[in-house]
Amino acid sequence: MASLGVDSEQEPLLGDRTPGSREWDIIETEEHYKSRWRSIRILYLTMFLSSVGFSIVIMSIWPYLQKIDQTADASFLGWVIASYSLGQMVASPIFGLWSNYRPRKEPLIVSIFISVAANCLYAYVHVPASHNKYYMLAARGLVGFGAGNVAVIRSYIAGATSLQERTSSMANTSACQALGFILGPVFQTCFALIGEKGVTWDVIKLQINMYTAPVLLGAFLGILNIILILTILREHRVDDSGRQCKNINFEEASTDEVQVPQENIDQVAVVATNILFFVILFIFRFETIVTPLTMDMYAWTREQAVLYDGIILAALGVEAVIIFMGIKLLSKKFT
Repeated sequence: MASLGVDSEQEPLLGDRTPGSREWDIIETEEHYKSRWRSIRILYLTMFLSSVGFSIVIMSIWPYLQKIDQTADASFLGWVIASYSLGQMVASPIFGLWSNYRPRKEPLIVSIFISVAANCLYAYVHVPASHNKYYMLAARGLVGFGAGNVAVIRSYIAGATSLQERTSSMANTSACQALGFILGPVFQTCFALIGEKGVTWDVIKLQINMYTAPVLLGAFLGILNIILILTILREHRVDDSGRQCKNINFEEASTDEVQVPQENIDQVAVVATNILFFVILFIFRFETIVTPLTMDMYAWTREQAVLYDGIILAALGVEAVIIFMGIKLLSKKFT
């Protein structure tokens, strides 16, 4: 994933050559440049893991729901799927507001920890004697709440890149998100080989099967992500030319930072972009009904549905990555 933005990351940013000057006006040090791109790449990984958290179980939710609670029907499946989006909708403005006044490490770490805990809860929804479907509903809602950090990730990357780097970096961010949608079903497809029975760790009442193994992997990757954020991520903000700026999120003040005046926001562009993003996600959510649809239409078993639908969704993800990379190349050519 880090190689996606190599072209825009090769050299530190330099100022324009002034008339009669023999030297470049360096506006970013090598140390700051490397730290900035390390932090951005960590957030590429965070975006990837956030989308994996959605797609890694999307093909197995319906068969798992049927297995743990016989009272669950297709209508309740709709609520389980919607709980992720509802959780994300509630969390996004909260984490966004939090990141405006505090270091962005804080909402990122808290959100990922919530996702880790929710994945562990999902692995144990079979344990209660009754109302198992409601535990699954809560688990998916909390995973979605943790995924509310997507807004923080995008705002950080937009603020930590110059105008020259921004389009490429945002395309890389979207590509990492799409890659997560690809590999999530791929992971699920691989874990389908474990089967429904799997193995049971009686001491802690943990079942490791094709339904729980993906979320346990997600929990492990989330813990790894928290460690990387704590050790590598630093607060960075640059202006359009790449000059380091001073803002409320900085952990350390610097005398050579500049305060950039706030410009008027194009409200029409913001609203239009949000509507477009809503339409894209609205269309994407239709894929959540693939599993019950194929089980009804083709009489697939639960294991067959998880395997074949995972392959189908992975193929769609490959197509999405190709489109994002095409947008990245076209933006360089025509802008």
